[in-house]
Amino acid sequence: MSQRSVIKNANIISGFAVLNDCGIFIEDGFIADIFSMKRYESKDFPSDTVVFDAGGATVCPGLIDTHIHGVCGFGVEDMTSEAILGMSRALVEFGVTSFIPTVYPDGKEKLFVQEEAICSAMGNETGAKILGINVEGPFISQKRPGALPLESISPVDIEYFDEIIDHGHEHVICMTVAPELKHMHELALRAKSRHVTLLAGHTDASYENMMEGMQCGILHSTHFFNAMSRLHHRNPGTVGAILIHPDMCCEIIADGVHVHPELVKMVTRMKPAENIVLITDSLKPNHQKDGKLFANGVEVVMGKDGAFVSASDETLLNGSALTLNKAIYNMKQWGISPEVTVQMATESPARIYGFDSIGVLVPGNRADISVFDDNFDPLAVFIDGNPVLCRI
Repeated sequence: MSQRSVIKNANIISGFAVLNDCGIFIEDGFIADIFSMKRYESKDFPSDTVVFDAGGATVCPGLIDTHIHGVCGFGVEDMTSEAILGMSRALVEFGVTSFIPTVYPDGKEKLFVQEEAICSAMGNETGAKILGINVEGPFISQKRPGALPLESISPVDIEYFDEIIDHGHEHVICMTVAPELKHMHELALRAKSRHVTLLAGHTDASYENMMEGMQCGILHSTHFFNAMSRLHHRNPGTVGAILIHPDMCCEIIADGVHVHPELVKMVTRMKPAENIVLITDSLKPNHQKDGKLFANGVEVVMGKDGAFVSASDETLLNGSALTLNKAIYNMKQWGISPEVTVQMATESPARIYGFDSIGVLVPGNRADISVFDDNFDPLAVFIDGNPVLCRI
């Protein structure tokens, strides 16, 4: 059972509103009340309530990273539950309270072992909670593999899809697919029946392919602008389809490298915030403290722009060194309100993936809460009402 707590003198970004000079009462792991500080003195809390003074800091829902491969030297590629639990512990330092470990389809057997490792870690976390499994592929385009190994890419195969879901013990939340592939309509219907959200990504789809995909329920997209067909005035492609249709959701890597800041700002003007999801796509060596850096077996170094590049060819972008709190800070520096960007890292992913009790600070929701300073560095993190990090 979690302790009873009050967080007072907080400026709350609830996930859809800003409430200045307020407090939160936490009881039995849930948010019991949110109140103004004017009402604080008149409230009667149980004698064992622990009071935390936020001192005017920003209090928001715990961040949710729905697309992450690794961090701090721990990675899904390690194929062990210990590595997944290492990610869980490390993510608290960035204000993350929930995450979806993301697997590359690096061969069927490796994929299944990675899934089993995630499943065995679920329920044993001491840090951020594991919400399920994100599978990036294997039913994607040979023309847009990104960092995914070409030999792991597969034509649409319903039996293989079912194997992936079965090995994930029904914990697979989402899967990246290329809408233009033959038999994708059948796969989309199968995914719906198995409660798996499909994202368009690693795709060379035409605009028409994207429309067909949307019609069969592919309404989310993986790391927008990256590894997808470009916008052209005679074929809007995947990028154009996502921009044109406001109901199409999209992930954004807001590190200023994967997507230019001006394009990020344009997307936030064109699409409703509730349909934009901030992700990190973080790799295992992100914030690794020592030793050589490897991501999915490839040695990498930190590039001058702040993302990982191949150690053998520094012109090759290998992946992200972003954390979710840094993404929010970057967006703030680019002139986008934290009220909006916090929503993209909390309420938006929770709603899109159907996590009902997190992502918004309202009475009755789980007390997964992060407290940030002006630079969006975490001062405190509560998971199920328990302080797992506390500097206030």
